[in-house]
Amino acid sequence: MLLAGAGDRDAFELLVRRHQQPLLNFFLRMGVDRDAEDLVQQTFIRLYNYRQRYRPSAKFTTFLYLLARQVWVDELRRRGRRRRLQEQAREQAELAAGAASAPADAGLSDELQQALERLAPRHRAVVVMGVLQELEYAEIARILKIPVGTVKSRMFNALRELRRYLEGDAHSDE
Repeated sequence: MLLAGAGDRDAFELLVRRHQQPLLNFFLRMGVDRDAEDLVQQTFIRLYNYRQRYRPSAKFTTFLYLLARQVWVDELRRRGRRRRLQEQAREQAELAAGAASAPADAGLSDELQQALERLAPRHRAVVVMGVLQELEYAEIARILKIPVGTVKSRMFNALRELRRYLEGDAHSDE
């Protein structure tokens, strides 16, 4: 099919136009709501990156939906990591503030996201990579081009600051 010429920009654009809506429907039916368009885009990025692996002996849509399924599975893993972070943050807040004053589950996701956004970018980066992406400190250090010890200290400080934000005590001095 057209994938053999996927290096050609016009051919790839035609593939995107032809399959964009069916892929969006796929992700919506798989239960992805707010991130469906992002997953479609990720699928097309993978398609471009793996275009050399397509063999015309199989239907192109089979290959495309295999990539889409892999993107969906990756999204499920990311959601699981986010859920674990939220559970950990809730447990820490409950321990610090007492079970009676712990935040309700309904508002935790927004509260946690707001707390993450309040972190300095260098702290947010290590929390996202270490906790949400489950990268090891050595890998984070390579990505950020900093020593492992710096990753550890940033993580410690970021989690302490995040805990304070979630407990409502973000104004105390360090």
